[in-house]
Amino acid sequence: MEKASSLLSSIFGGGAPIEPSATVSSIFVYPIKSCRGLSVPQACVVSTGFRWDRQWLVVNSKGRAYTQRVEPNLALVEVELPPEAFTENWEPTAESFLVLKAPGMDVLSIPLAKTGEIVDEVSVWEWSGSALDEGAKASEWFSNYLGKPSRLVRFNTASETRVVDPNFARGYKTMFSDEYPFLLISQESLNALNKLLQEPITINRFRPNILVEGCEPFSEDLWTVLKINKMTFNGVKLCARCKVPTIDQENGISNPEITETLKKFRSDQVLRPAVKQQGKVYFGQNLVCKESLSSYGEGRVVKVGDPVLVLQKISSAAVAAA
Repeated sequence: MEKASSLLSSIFGGGAPIEPSATVSSIFVYPIKSCRGLSVPQACVVSTGFRWDRQWLVVNSKGRAYTQRVEPNLALVEVELPPEAFTENWEPTAESFLVLKAPGMDVLSIPLAKTGEIVDEVSVWEWSGSALDEGAKASEWFSNYLGKPSRLVRFNTASETRVVDPNFARGYKTMFSDEYPFLLISQESLNALNKLLQEPITINRFRPNILVEGCEPFSEDLWTVLKINKMTFNGVKLCARCKVPTIDQENGISNPEITETLKKFRSDQVLRPAVKQQGKVYFGQNLVCKESLSSYGEGRVVKVGDPVLVLQKISSAAVAAA
């Protein structure tokens, strides 16, 4: 921790060493929405979040997104990218592929450098627009796996923009994530939940981008401004949880105990009793990154082991944006 404190002191000027509030312990990127994520040693920050995160989407015959909420077997689809894809300034070549594996299926390789045909009327939640179709082989693969007509599409960065809710983070954008570019959770919060469950669960149920450790449980509820590797992140909204955390990411089987347990101590009724009740439960903090708003610059990388410095926080979850 002494080394981290010295680093932070050099970043923010002289004076007494600044103790980090936590440390980045894991980084996760989910190239295909609702499919299995990748644990990586570092990830580059781009205008929509981490590079490669939720860049692809599986859709039905009408272009509507499939997610684990209705297709839990998407959790069993393994996704691979070249390890060098997570380094700065890397660009795919003709030999670079997104590789997919799933139970009972042949391996599927999607060329990263090839641009598919534009398809219109692709939609995920409130957003609709065009996307790039990854072709007949990918369509056949997902159609056979899910047992219904499906296509794999890539976000059309050349012509489309998906903005986040301006009431919480004006000017920011994302690709196919649910709402915001980043989700941060602490290991201590997961540990606190696991103490209440009959069987402990792993962090992949909650699909964070940044997992931190070294803080008190649910400290992240309060963080509104934090620094990671000289970049400024804002905690803009507590993450309301859907059905997905109930789904075992190893077999696709749902267990309602997780949500029922969260209701006991992470519901809006418990955390935010003075506001209008929406029947939601919260786990994690949605983030945006200030540097995402400007042109690309060198060094915009979050790495495992990076110290997390909290610059501003609120007094309690009762006054958190949600």
